Amino acid sequence: MLTEFPIVHTNIWDAVWGVPVVLVIVLLAKWLLNVPLTWLSTVATASGLFLSIFVSHPGNLSAGIFMGFFYSGAAMGIIFSTKQSLRAYRNS
Repeated sequence: MLTEFPIVHTNIWDAVWGVPVVLVIVLLAKWLLNVPLTWLSTVATASGLFLSIFVSHPGNLSAGIFMGFFYSGAAMGIIFSTKQSLRAYRNS
């Protein structure tokens, strides 16, 4: 039974490149491939998990899964909070 949280050692990939790379992938999918807004979170999750499991944490599956969801959640948070801030600014 898994009773402990995974030990996640962050590195330069996590600190500087992880979330921005997922953000760029999602924005490129939105602009170039015309992915509908309803599928953006799926693209973010898939790309975050892929990058985290296979690039930044290849030897630790639990840390890769945890950080992959973190990357996708942070990227989608940036997109939607920016969208809502611009919408509120325009309406004021």
